[in-house]
Amino acid sequence: MPGPLKGRVALVAGATRGAGRGIAVELGAAGATVYVTGRSTRARRSEYDRPETVEDTADLVAEAGGEGIAVPTDHLDPAQVRTLVDRIADEQGRLDVLVNDIWGGENLFAWDSPVWEHDLDDGLRLLRLAVETHAVTSHHALPLLLRRPGGLVVEVTDGTADYNRDTYRVSFFYDLAKASVLRMAFALGHELGPRGATAVALTPGWLRSEIMLENFGVREENWRDALERVPHFAISETPRYVGRAVTALAADPDVARWNGASLSSGSLAQEYGFTDLDGSRPDAWRYLVEVQDAGRPADVAGYR
Repeated sequence: MPGPLKGRVALVAGATRGAGRGIAVELGAAGATVYVTGRSTRARRSEYDRPETVEDTADLVAEAGGEGIAVPTDHLDPAQVRTLVDRIADEQGRLDVLVNDIWGGENLFAWDSPVWEHDLDDGLRLLRLAVETHAVTSHHALPLLLRRPGGLVVEVTDGTADYNRDTYRVSFFYDLAKASVLRMAFALGHELGPRGATAVALTPGWLRSEIMLENFGVREENWRDALERVPHFAISETPRYVGRAVTALAADPDVARWNGASLSSGSLAQEYGFTDLDGSRPDAWRYLVEVQDAGRPADVAGYR
């Protein structure tokens, strides 16, 4: 049977690893043609110096049942982004889903470091990678997306609008970057809604990305071994969970009801009925407020 997104075209900007990869794969599993971008390729690594590549992600999209097309792109370079969008227009004539998941700041922020102590060059570089890239990509891609009604833009961030409004997130520069992406979705909602498209902000929960698993010294197969050291990690989720959230949104004929909203993988799982790969429905942001931040012992009963 054809997937619900058969014939649809998506661009996942920042799909090399983590949430971007999970989103790209799930869009492919739903039958979409997915252009995946990033700076890490089999020929050349970005400054992350990690093994994941855009070509690998494209292969995973194809294995899932979609068509994966890897296009190495630096989204800080407007010329490269313009060339990318021109290619999509030439090859497909349409763009139905734009996912702005570009981040690149993993090695550029310091925990609980006030702005006057934080490395300024790193902080400003983080803002360029996490905020400017999204603006550049939207500027060039949205005219193509607006050629047909019903387009969807997903701004991927860390934290819901409610949570981030009341919670200091890591450091000045990190906090600012994540708040900016939330506001981007709100602003895009105002600009796209009257033109027949929808924009949302979407956050995964505690993500078991490649980097997170490596930092905890575990693999996806034995991730629970990290709970002895970090008990609240029990609420964590795979990158495919937020991917299923994007797919549910893209397949929803009434997706415009979410225009401008701040959403999470956990809240959308309750709405659309999808699960993570293990069949559970982790609701990380509710858990963080009611359990972790409240100082209660780790207990995911009722939260996944």
